[in-house]
Amino acid sequence: MTKFKVDFSGKHKNYTRLSLDLKTYPLQNLSDVEQRLSEEDAQQQQQRPRGSGRYSLLARMSFKLFRRGSARCIGLLSAFVTILLCLYYISIGQPNPTPLSDSGSPTAAGLQRGVGPFGGGGITGFSVQQQHQQQQKKIHAAGIVSNQKRSSEQKAEEVPVEQEPVGADSHVEYARANWGDKCYVLLQSDTNITANEEHSRFDFQPEWMRSKEYWDRGFEERFDAQKKEKQRPPLKIIVVPHSHNDPGWLKTFTNYFQSDSRQILNLLVTKMQEYKDMTFIWSEISFLQLWWDQAHPTKQRALRRLVDSGRIEITTGGWVMTDEANVHIYPMLDQLIEGHQWLKNNLNVTPKVGWSIDPFGHGSTVPYLLSGANFEGAIIQRIHYAWKQWFARQQMGDFVWTPYWRTKGALGAVGTDGAAGSLLTHNMPFDIYSIKGSCGPHPFICLNFDFRKIPGEYTEYSVKAQFITDDNVEEKAQLLLEQYARTASLFPHNVALIPVGDDFRYNKEREVDQQYQNYKKLIDHIMANRRLYNTDIRFGTPSDYFAAIRERMNGKSPGFPSFKGDFFVYSDIFSEGRPAYWSGYFTTRPFYKLLSSELEHNLRAAEILFTLAYNTARQARRENAIKIDEKNYEKIIHARRNLGLFQHHDAITGTSKAAVMRDYAMRLFESIQNMVKMQESSIEQLLQKGQPRHHGFIISEFERDNFNKLPRKMPIQMVSGDDSTSTGGGSSGAGAPSAGGSIGSFVLYNSLAQKRVEIVTLRVQHPNVKILNHEGVELKHIQINPVWNITDTYDMVLGTTTTGTIGRIRTSTRQYEVMFVAELEALSLSTYRVQVDEASYRRNIATIYCDDCHEGSASASATTPEGTTGATLNDFEVRAKPAGDIQLENTHMRLLFDEKSGFLKTVTRKNQRKELLKPMQCNIKFAAYRSAQFHSGAYLFKTDPEQSEAEKDVLEGYTDVRIIITSGPIASDVTVIYGPFLAHTVRIFNTRTHLDAAIYVENDIDFEPPPKNRETELFMRLITNIDNIAGAPLQKDPLKEPTDTGTIPELPVFYSDQNGFQYHERIKVPAIGIEGNYFPITSGAFIQDTRLRLTLLTTHAQGAASYEPGQLEVMLDRRTLYDDYRGMGEGVVDSHLTRHKFWLLVEDMPRGQHAAKPPGYQVPSVQGQMLANALRYPPNLYFLSSVEQPLAGLQDQVRLLPKGALPCDVHLTTLRTLSDPELQLFPSASALMVLHRQGFDCSVSAVGGRELGLDAVCPLSNGGLGPVQLGKLSLHTIEATSLTGLEQAKEKAKENFRIRSLAEVSLQPMELRTFNLTFSDRS
Repeated sequence: MTKFKVDFSGKHKNYTRLSLDLKTYPLQNLSDVEQRLSEEDAQQQQQRPRGSGRYSLLARMSFKLFRRGSARCIGLLSAFVTILLCLYYISIGQPNPTPLSDSGSPTAAGLQRGVGPFGGGGITGFSVQQQHQQQQKKIHAAGIVSNQKRSSEQKAEEVPVEQEPVGADSHVEYARANWGDKCYVLLQSDTNITANEEHSRFDFQPEWMRSKEYWDRGFEERFDAQKKEKQRPPLKIIVVPHSHNDPGWLKTFTNYFQSDSRQILNLLVTKMQEYKDMTFIWSEISFLQLWWDQAHPTKQRALRRLVDSGRIEITTGGWVMTDEANVHIYPMLDQLIEGHQWLKNNLNVTPKVGWSIDPFGHGSTVPYLLSGANFEGAIIQRIHYAWKQWFARQQMGDFVWTPYWRTKGALGAVGTDGAAGSLLTHNMPFDIYSIKGSCGPHPFICLNFDFRKIPGEYTEYSVKAQFITDDNVEEKAQLLLEQYARTASLFPHNVALIPVGDDFRYNKEREVDQQYQNYKKLIDHIMANRRLYNTDIRFGTPSDYFAAIRERMNGKSPGFPSFKGDFFVYSDIFSEGRPAYWSGYFTTRPFYKLLSSELEHNLRAAEILFTLAYNTARQARRENAIKIDEKNYEKIIHARRNLGLFQHHDAITGTSKAAVMRDYAMRLFESIQNMVKMQESSIEQLLQKGQPRHHGFIISEFERDNFNKLPRKMPIQMVSGDDSTSTGGGSSGAGAPSAGGSIGSFVLYNSLAQKRVEIVTLRVQHPNVKILNHEGVELKHIQINPVWNITDTYDMVLGTTTTGTIGRIRTSTRQYEVMFVAELEALSLSTYRVQVDEASYRRNIATIYCDDCHEGSASASATTPEGTTGATLNDFEVRAKPAGDIQLENTHMRLLFDEKSGFLKTVTRKNQRKELLKPMQCNIKFAAYRSAQFHSGAYLFKTDPEQSEAEKDVLEGYTDVRIIITSGPIASDVTVIYGPFLAHTVRIFNTRTHLDAAIYVENDIDFEPPPKNRETELFMRLITNIDNIAGAPLQKDPLKEPTDTGTIPELPVFYSDQNGFQYHERIKVPAIGIEGNYFPITSGAFIQDTRLRLTLLTTHAQGAASYEPGQLEVMLDRRTLYDDYRGMGEGVVDSHLTRHKFWLLVEDMPRGQHAAKPPGYQVPSVQGQMLANALRYPPNLYFLSSVEQPLAGLQDQVRLLPKGALPCDVHLTTLRTLSDPELQLFPSASALMVLHRQGFDCSVSAVGGRELGLDAVCPLSNGGLGPVQLGKLSLHTIEATSLTGLEQAKEKAKENFRIRSLAEVSLQPMELRTFNLTFSDRS
């Protein structure tokens, strides 16, 4: 029965509005109903005598109702209710063609008539409350319309979803309903398998280590018993031909394409037309795109047909098969989007199955991303040999990989096989993906079935394998089926997926024929005797496998087990039968890992600016700007692809040959340069009012000579006040020329969607300067520091003559460093000024404490060249370093440093009354592990077992240690220099902001040319008194004899981030040594007890460990002269000077914390997340150059989120313009916005957390995204999509994938979501 209640608060046309609670109601012929009612209304109005009052429909019908008999009353009342219901459905079904605008008023596009069932009849009579009622009803749609696919004609015809103006206040109330508490609790997921619990129980030295085959008597007995089970389903085999193509390893990406990959793809499209039942899979879109661009159209059409028929399946579809340890979430998702968008535009295919068979260990981020892209399953390969045995023993090789976290009562997009973000995953049960290592448990038998025999090639399989003939087919089929059946016996469903391929296979026509024809004979023979063998076997794809196992497991209990955690650290087995842990590549070649981070930062910054600048130009009809943007867009495409290419599992890992690594680096370097130029161009467009008339006046502060050197900061060029740039700020604004001589302008670009407070450093040529913000207000927090040059010989330098290895440390007389506190609005461009300040600059000059620096001051003063308006060290007050330990202090803490080493010893925090608390031990130590020759290399990490001590003191050879202390108004630091090898700085701030509660650490590492520092694995270790001991239950090993509780070892636990996306708990496993207890981090790690948490945040991927209680260490660099026999064929000796940056946080844990039941999921604090984002995406500084001509009409500040920032925990991952599907080198009017609601723990904070000022920068709120506005742009449509933008998102039951406003968006904690924004053609 239909229930309703009458609400007289509003009206639609002349009819009383109803608020309805509906179960079902037909929506047919509603337009006829409305038309008849309108005609009747008009007819009655004509018959009404003049002067009579205007009747509503309700009044007229009520009058007629009570004038008639009871039978008619009931009939008319029913008709009345029916009519009102129809009218209500008319109101909620009405489309609104008005695009979104910043003002909320209809734009020109809003004059279009609708094409819905009511011809787009106006909705102007609706109130805000009625629109809220509409928001809560789902608009059914057959599927998502990909905005980037629309032609201009289609866009003109399409009616956008009804939308309110972006930022309307009424949306906030709607958003709050789904946003949850501002301080939420994250719990661990409930799963059948938890990785670290099971891993701690493994036997890491089983008896089968030497043979490398875990198949023992127990497996054989179970296999024999299964054959007798009548209920067990028949054997089903899916044979999957494949070729693993590395986009760079021993050869460069281009060389591999020319020598192998192009030929493989050419052979596939020709031979598979001949072999009608052959199947194949392809993963690396980087190679496919190169082939496609060069292929003949007939081959392109042949590939399309094979893909459409399902015989060639595109698996994963990323630009590369990404590494899963070192890659940050941004490039990991970006390369997936790039591959998927290319596939959609060229092949019109959406991948559904993941294929990740070569990354060295598997993390839980990739399955989360694939689940968000609507995948059906994924296949993994390289996991610890003990995990292989465990999954086989438990028959759990197919499992549902579940995110580690959950929220209380959270709703979200539900994955195919469980909770949101879950994915059905298949673990290949044996050692490797080659034919030898994957057909069954016995490699010596599998060798018989690799039929590649190429003249001139001599391999173990080419010698052993025999071609299939009529004489041997029965024998060979029986032998092969025994292996296949044993493989299937490891799963409850009795289905086996058998890959047939290896690295760069099927690159010869002879091999394609050999593999297909021989397997075809075997398959045909088995299928001809199907009843005898009780087996179904055929060529297939991974999709066929997942369909088959789902069909067989459907309705069965218990079904697929659930799993949480990851598979790091991966280990295979040395030839002598010992475990070989692949934890070296977490740190190998850090210079290249940092180069990748730099491109990631600049690409993301350029993507956001370009999207906003290009669509601003489109909507304002600025033709010249549009032409510039369309020309430059191709550079963004290349940058995406170069960054994506480097996320390959042999690139960012540092595990390719040195020449290949240089090729990658040159690609990264070129794209960094281009993305800086793109930012300059977009900033120029956005800063200018009206039509852009000036170009080339924005210049980066960095000079980059080549890829193997660190970028160098350039000093800002100051000109006289009369020639300076006027930014239209008026006499009191930032654009006002200085009356006091030289002046310079620069722009700070904040690419984060939150307001931020940052310490910015600027190089200037004179120390007597002051800084003015965009409002023309002089900044109070400013400090002038000297520039210490170690390697720049071109500078005019002060002779700080010393003896020994560090005689070249000098202070520049040409450059000075200005350090100041910048308050930057969310996603903004802010113009600042540098002016000469003769009056009060000395109060900002830093004081230097250095034992030798003051000695050369007098003589240096005399050597200053005539006419140079500069300064010598006399401008800085230089004092001798005081005897004893060094102390730095601000309002939050006091740091104590060792007098001789210069390294941090203790941190003493202060309470809210600024009283000192108990000192906390926090030693910083630099040391190195000695590498085991031939067992530690680019991939592997192993300490030298022949040495009495695993660690060595790498600093003992540097006797002349230089300690420099700098103290100023806003920062104080201690720098200690050990020759060219290490320059280590620890800095604290006095800014009266949240930055004062953090410690900044910077290390310059230079291994110098080999053979120096050979077999060295350098680390930085923090030694504290934090009691980070795992709980007793986790320490027990059920496989061993029970021990007395007093002898249970103290196992330290720490939390490492994974891909900058999530955190995992790591508990020491004593049985496997330090190499098996090193884990990858990309953003940070922390240790904690019931009182304190110590967090270390970093800029790039590296290894981290907590091997002893209270300790946290990170690997900084590695040099191994010998190969580790994992295929690369050379050691790692190509080190470069590398700069490592960290934030260190000491925070209070909530009082009274006990073991949570259910256990909580640990994430960083609010400040931890903010500092991590700031470290990864620092503000970009650009000079405003006006040397050639003065510029006018520039804006002092451009706020690209004018109606407010995003919430503190919502990170704008990217705003990525989509390519035009027809002209793919040109931009479209659509962009993908990816939002990540980063989890945080607001119960963890520094002492006096309320006084940090975080609320002023980013107040916590549960109000949702709020009134989001992108510049002055108007939006045509907003669609919730899958993570890569190809399909409709899996939404909550009551939510529609079409969205009226970003304020409607709901995000669960930790959730990552993508939205397709299509911008209107006019503002």
